[in-house]
Amino acid sequence: MEWRMVNWFSNMEFPGTLFPLPDDMLNDVTVALLTIFITTVAAAAVVAARLYFKKKPKGCLDPEKFVEFKLVKRTKVTHNVARFRFSLPTPTSVLGLPVGHHIRCRGNDSEGEAVIRPYTPITLDSDLGYFELVVKGRFKYKPGQVRAFGMLAGGTGITPMFQEELDVFASKFPNRFKVYYVVTQAPTDAWNGGVGHVSKEMIQSHCPSPGPNIQILRCGPAGMNKAMAVHLNAIGYTSEMQFEF
Repeated sequence: MEWRMVNWFSNMEFPGTLFPLPDDMLNDVTVALLTIFITTVAAAAVVAARLYFKKKPKGCLDPEKFVEFKLVKRTKVTHNVARFRFSLPTPTSVLGLPVGHHIRCRGNDSEGEAVIRPYTPITLDSDLGYFELVVKGRFKYKPGQVRAFGMLAGGTGITPMFQEELDVFASKFPNRFKVYYVVTQAPTDAWNGGVGHVSKEMIQSHCPSPGPNIQILRCGPAGMNKAMAVHLNAIGYTSEMQFEF
């Protein structure tokens, strides 16, 4: 890039009373331009080096023991998901957690028992003074809580392992339990289940319709859960009618 700058100035014509610069002045201009350019690069390199080697703030975590952080804010995201903000010791403190790592959190449940769970903060390590966690609550069921459940379960191992038990339930309680299998490829010509991905039409045909006493549970790979959420929302199931494991 510096040679383009030099050539451009060397070939430039000056209008009016000015005249073309002599060769020795062109050389002087060339040297000056190069010197400024190189000096600028050198200065930038020094600044970059200082920034690179600048000591990073010390994190607040201790790999040997638990550290207490004060909960300063709780925000409800959905009916069973909340975002928790914890303050760090000072407004300029950083958590000190490398990218891709998680922290183990400890707290007491309603009965006073210690509970330890791993979580990955949703905030960046460059955020000062606080960090945030998104926590999903457990699914709790009480007898009579809902009129009917619809379950969308995906997997290549657990379904075949429990297929016999599921079929027994369906046979024993035909008015209370129904099961519908969906496979990527029909095993035989006599297959009477679904083929391909679980579709919106399949959900409408085999799950209870949206209503105040209906709960649709879904559990599977991330891609499936996302697709099922789109289908359920399109059919009319509200967020309160859905639960994702």
